[in-house]
Amino acid sequence: MPTYDFTLNGQSVTVEAPADMPLLWVLRDKLGITGPKYGCGVGVCRACTCHLDGAAFAACQLNMGDLPPGASVTTIEGLATNGVLHPVQQAWIDCDVAQCGFCQAGQIMAAAALLASKPRPTDSDIDTIENVCRCGSYFRIRQAIKKAAGV
Repeated sequence: MPTYDFTLNGQSVTVEAPADMPLLWVLRDKLGITGPKYGCGVGVCRACTCHLDGAAFAACQLNMGDLPPGASVTTIEGLATNGVLHPVQQAWIDCDVAQCGFCQAGQIMAAAALLASKPRPTDSDIDTIENVCRCGSYFRIRQAIKKAAGV
């Protein structure tokens, strides 16, 4: 079975996994990272959103054999720095965004990636986030993204 070395939430990890195993299952089943959720399994709902080298991606859609050498993967568990919540995480709390909570880790990771590339997003920029929230808390998600951006 192949072995993969990558950075996960700032720490070097080595894991054995089949090349066709999605990263989501490696994170959840082999490394005990449970923030990214399994939703649809086809990259539509994006409950599994993580960052790959700083960009949002659906972890259910990346097989381990396709993980770039030296990749850096960040999950919701690695978003805070030195115990200080990321501004998006804090805004989520301040705006009381979460309802059932299932999609929230993916939503936060998508929003954090957006703000990293567009620190002052427009409504159109926010509309590019395609993560699905079955509770329909999109209004509060938008409020939290704007609060985190200071707009």
